Amino acid sequence: MTLLRLALAYLVARPLATALTLASFALGVGTIALLLIGADQLERAAKQGAKGIDLVVGAKGSPIQLVLSSIFHVDVPTGNIPLDEADRLAKHPLVRSAVPLALGDSSDGHRIVGTTPALPALYGAQLREGRYWQAPMEATLGAFVAEHDKAKIGGNFVGAHGVTSGGPEHHDHPYNVVGILKPTGTVIDRLILTSIESVWAVHEEHHQGAGEARPREITALLISYRSPLAASTLPREINGRTALQAASPAYEMARLFAVFGVALDVLRGFGAILILGAAIGVFASLTAALEARRTDMAVLRALGASRAKVLGFVLIEGTISALAGSLIGLALAHGAAEIIGHVFEDSAGGVLSGATWVGGETWLVALAVATGAFAALIPALRAYRTDVAATLAERRG
Repeated sequence: MTLLRLALAYLVARPLATALTLASFALGVGTIALLLIGADQLERAAKQGAKGIDLVVGAKGSPIQLVLSSIFHVDVPTGNIPLDEADRLAKHPLVRSAVPLALGDSSDGHRIVGTTPALPALYGAQLREGRYWQAPMEATLGAFVAEHDKAKIGGNFVGAHGVTSGGPEHHDHPYNVVGILKPTGTVIDRLILTSIESVWAVHEEHHQGAGEARPREITALLISYRSPLAASTLPREINGRTALQAASPAYEMARLFAVFGVALDVLRGFGAILILGAAIGVFASLTAALEARRTDMAVLRALGASRAKVLGFVLIEGTISALAGSLIGLALAHGAAEIIGHVFEDSAGGVLSGATWVGGETWLVALAVATGAFAALIPALRAYRTDVAATLAERRG
């Protein structure tokens, strides 16, 4: 019988102790792995979502709220800004491009965004079928929206007031689907794109009925700089000299991840404690088992097993426990990530998936296995030093 088969046989012979050790390693590794998966995918999604966008300009309020609502579409807008001010800013010498956004409505939980074809171009989106919107009340759907709603070219839908589902619907202003985009893996997959004029037309009747003369407004501008000089001067100019607010996506997301980073560090520490506890469990389990198997070890030595083989046998037993528990933990982490991604598919933008591998997971498993092997070292050394003659004589006595 090989050392590996013998180690497996001893693990099976102690089901409760083995199960507890595996569970401890699985929980520790799984907790840290899930955090690694989530943090990595959220960071990549944030960078991808803000790619090509140097500045977001909108109404005064929370800058992080402005970024989240205008780029990632996971928060309510800070308000609207006058169209004439936005047009003047778009013509600023330091602005290379400015993509307008008009928000406020949704359909079945999917946000309706009044904009120009420059927005899908910003995300590298391409048409799967049909065309981009041209006239008011025409809409081009993101890939996820079309799949989720089983939408077809030529179909109609109505928007509802508010950026979340449940608001009053605008039945008098149905949209006509004229195009569907290919999947991009970005937030645009979950958007309904139309013209700014469409958004104005849907909301005009409410203000006309109240006798109001409503000035033209949009929600935000997504700005790309013409030169690096703009980064140091344009935000200060907008925030200090206008009624608008300028927010840097890179800066605001760094602040957000810094806040979340503290919580992530606490959870990583909790996972590390679980792994350490599992290592202590391996040490205690093997030490106790060794006391019960002293005679077995002596018999193995008497049958010709060298001290090195006895040492290797105990080390293999501890390493197997750590490796198996770690693999179970990884499976749980990836499974949990996939489930969470599906449960919050609409609200989280499909960011989280269990079908990806994070580089840190390899080091995590290596560290866990090394911890298990180290915990088994002292019991292994005790087995190595077993006095065959004294142990067998004690057994005969």
